[in-house]
Amino acid sequence: MRYKEWLFEWLELYVRSTTKERTYQKYRRQAERYLLPALGEYDAEDLSAVVLQKFSASLTERGLAPSSANFVVTLLKMSLKKGVALGVIGRQYSDAIVCPKVRTGKVSCFTKAEQKKIEGYILAEGRPLLFGILLCLYSGLRIGELLALTWDDVDFQRGTVLVTKSCHDSWAESRYVKVIDTTKTPSSERVIPLPRQLIRYMRALRNRTKSRYVVAGKGEYGAEIRSYQRTFACVLRRLGIEHRGFHALRHTFATRALEVGMDVKTLSEILGHRDPSVTLRRYAHSLIEHKAEMMERVGRLLM
Repeated sequence: MRYKEWLFEWLELYVRSTTKERTYQKYRRQAERYLLPALGEYDAEDLSAVVLQKFSASLTERGLAPSSANFVVTLLKMSLKKGVALGVIGRQYSDAIVCPKVRTGKVSCFTKAEQKKIEGYILAEGRPLLFGILLCLYSGLRIGELLALTWDDVDFQRGTVLVTKSCHDSWAESRYVKVIDTTKTPSSERVIPLPRQLIRYMRALRNRTKSRYVVAGKGEYGAEIRSYQRTFACVLRRLGIEHRGFHALRHTFATRALEVGMDVKTLSEILGHRDPSVTLRRYAHSLIEHKAEMMERVGRLLM
């Protein structure tokens, strides 16, 4: 069997039925772009360790980032191992592939001064559309979770928001449309307690909006991701703050939470991480201001 025949069978039968449609489409795009041109015509049994290693090396030679190259190699491994498990392929050699080393990216967050500028601008403007930025700064919501949030998810009595869904933009009928979906992972479903100060602003916003979505947009489904990302970029430009992606708001929340002494397990649950070690690994190195302050306290002991 040629590898491309098995690859499409694996995608349709074992990926599409077990993952979100968005994930399946991502897998298929990467397979068609990288796996098929280089390996598709091979007989699956002829994908030797040398052939696979040369393919892996070619990905970075073409300028693909190590993390992206590793993702493609992971797809290759998954497809071959499933083939062996089902008896379609006699043997596979993907475990011999040496992948490029991936360095953990530096967490990008706003400084305390920048955060105050953003907050001050949003509160002074008073535009309901901008409130979602403030909400992310004090909840750590992902943008998809934020824009899927409806007022039914907000419990004003308890001061909490319930995260049970997310959204993404999908290309349909020559334009991007908002698609409501499940959360990123099962652990992403969670209840987030909000500061009393934020609840006060949310009550005022609820009384001003007719939309069922917390972040209202032009249509009935609230703001769309690409549009809201552009709105955020405009806010940063207006304030003269260096551009960062919307996800920097989530990083900023996590960093501030650790700085004020929130324990890692609690933060992990609020962020929707499956394991506190993920949180610790991602944010431990982002506390340079807090570390400097702690060291100054230690230094005061020096006579």
